[in-house]
Amino acid sequence: MEYRVLGDTGLRVSRLCFGSLTVGPLQAKLSVEEGSAVIREAFDRGVNFIDTAELYKNYDYVKRAVKGIREKVIISTKCYAYTKEGAEESLMKALKELGTDYIDIFSLHEQENELTIKGHYEALEYFIKAKERGIIKHLGISTHAVAAVRAAIKYKELEVIHPIINMSGLGIIDGSLEDMLSAVKDAGKAGKGIYSMKALGGGNLIRSSRECFEFVLSKEYIHSVAVGMQSKAEVINNIMLFGGKEVSEEVSKRLSTQKRELLIDDWCTGCGKCAEACGQKAIAIVDGKAVVDKQKCVLCGYCGAHCKDFCIKVI
Repeated sequence: MEYRVLGDTGLRVSRLCFGSLTVGPLQAKLSVEEGSAVIREAFDRGVNFIDTAELYKNYDYVKRAVKGIREKVIISTKCYAYTKEGAEESLMKALKELGTDYIDIFSLHEQENELTIKGHYEALEYFIKAKERGIIKHLGISTHAVAAVRAAIKYKELEVIHPIINMSGLGIIDGSLEDMLSAVKDAGKAGKGIYSMKALGGGNLIRSSRECFEFVLSKEYIHSVAVGMQSKAEVINNIMLFGGKEVSEEVSKRLSTQKRELLIDDWCTGCGKCAEACGQKAIAIVDGKAVVDKQKCVLCGYCGAHCKDFCIKVI
C-alpha cells in the first residue's frame, strides 16, 4: 500500500480510503458483523483511512472494525450541523457510537459554496473549540461543488477537502471536470489535504474501474481516494488496482458473481431524464420518483450520467 501525507495535516494516509457508505443500511445493508469484516479486511491489507458520516448510520460498523487498532486508523466523519447545539450533538454522537475519544477529521457535509460555509459557521466555531481541546484533530468539508472547493481555500481552519472527482465529471453540480480539477489543484498547492470521492461515479463507471482509478491516482494533488466497497473481493480487487497489479482470476470470478443493483436515492425529483436515457426502458417515473424495473435493468450506468442530482448509484 502506498501512503501520502494529507496536505499540511501531517496525517499519513493510504492512497485507498475505505468509503463506508456502501456496507451500511443505506446501500448494501450488510449486517454489522459482515460489514465490519469487509472493513477489517481492508485494514489488514494496509488501508489505514476510513470515511464515514452521521448520515450513513454505520458508526457501529466502524467501531467494530477498529476495535484493538484504533490508534492505527484515521477516521474521517461529517455532519450537516449548522448550530452550536447541533454540532455538539453530532460530535458527541460520533465519539460515543464510534467508541473513541477523538475524531481525526470532522467535516461539514456537502457544502456548496462560501454562503453555505458561512451558514454553518456557528457549528464550525464549536468544532474549532473542540479541536483546541484535542477532541477533533483536523477540520474540513465534503462537496460536489467547485465553488465550495474555491471557498475552502480561503479558510485556514478548513484543512481537508473531500471533493467529487471522476474521469467523466459525474456528480459535479456547478462546473466541468476541468473546473473541479483546477480548483482542487489550487487547494492542494495551498496545503489542503485532498481525498476525493466517487472515482467510479457512484458505481456507474464500474466497468472501467482500472481506467477510473488510474485517472484519479495520476493527479499528484489528490492524496487519497475514498472508494465504496461491500465485499472482501472488492477490497482485494481495489488494492491490487491501486498498486498497479493484475487482479487474480479467482478474485475476478468472485466479483463477476457479486450481485449488483441500481439504487435511486430518496432525493430523486422525478425529472425523467434517466427514463428518457434508458435504452432498456427499465426506469419509469411513479408518483414523482424514478423507479427501476430490476428485471429489465442491465446495470449499464448510462442513466447516472443524466441525473443532475447524482441520485442514481450502482451498488
